[in-house]
Amino acid sequence: MKTVFFTLLLLLSITINNQAQDLSSIANQFIESLDPELKKQACFPFDHSERFNWHFVPRERKGPTFHDFNAEQTGQALDLMRASLGTVGQEKAAAIIELENVLREVENRPENDTYRDPLNYHFSVFGKPSSNKPWGWRLEGHHLSLNFSSAEGTITSATPSFMGSNPGIVLTGPQMDRQVLADETNMGFELLHSLSDSQKEKALFADKAPADIITSNDRKAKLLSQSGIKGSDLKADQLLLLKRLVGIYLSRYTTEYHSQLINRIKSTGWENMSFAWAGSQTNKVGNPHYYSIQGAGLLIEYDNVQNNANHVHAVMRDLENDFGGDLLQSHYLQDHLGNNMAHIND
Repeated sequence: MKTVFFTLLLLLSITINNQAQDLSSIANQFIESLDPELKKQACFPFDHSERFNWHFVPRERKGPTFHDFNAEQTGQALDLMRASLGTVGQEKAAAIIELENVLREVENRPENDTYRDPLNYHFSVFGKPSSNKPWGWRLEGHHLSLNFSSAEGTITSATPSFMGSNPGIVLTGPQMDRQVLADETNMGFELLHSLSDSQKEKALFADKAPADIITSNDRKAKLLSQSGIKGSDLKADQLLLLKRLVGIYLSRYTTEYHSQLINRIKSTGWENMSFAWAGSQTNKVGNPHYYSIQGAGLLIEYDNVQNNANHVHAVMRDLENDFGGDLLQSHYLQDHLGNNMAHIND
């Protein structure tokens, strides 16, 4: 019954388009709804090492889950998720969580199984939510890791941002043919297939797709070695496809944060964005494939390799500002070095 209640509440909650940038009041309402023990589990200092302990596989995690929440707390947690994402991001996050029920059926697991569990998603808050001081929060579980940093009432970072889909396409059962990350897949192939043979020679870097996204859950992502084909080597209609593909990833975010990233790309030039491909060029289950997009300090990776190439991983990294990198540095300088100087002056 709790799973049914949760799913209905989640689906109902995403119908409200909440695009607030200042998340502090919503986050504080969530925290205040928790009892002392749950607060202790959920709250960490802003620069705590747990902030960087992220992953997208089933594993033990910090922070309370929907199993721990009552109806009010569940609603507050979902309000925070909803306020942090654009409508598309909300819908995809909900669909990824719901896929845990599909995996239970595919893998013949019992209804109360905790390995594939739509309630096993963890909420963690880093620092005191404030309109004028840095803080952040994370929602994480299987195939979903959403990391947000905020300062001065603005989302300054929403990366690493990982979304996965297993199955990539549901092949049996009542949700047959459902494809949660269809846009990421289909637009990638559309761009690839628009390339001429000479352009593909620049874009393709390997006949075999990597086993997974190359950056995995690295604390700090770096530019990848594959150079790919640059926007400057694309025709106008092909460049438009690249813009649409990037836009699919940016559509996860709030309008304001989406605009921040688009402006970064425009300032460095779409001609300097690159697209690289590896693996099969056939868009069917059973054909492993991978692509990356790099430029403007951003990195997108997509792969569909596992489970007979029916298991999608898609991540966006900010090479300059994952986990609110600039905020962390200023926080350290202000709080740590400032305190040390005060001690010296004493």
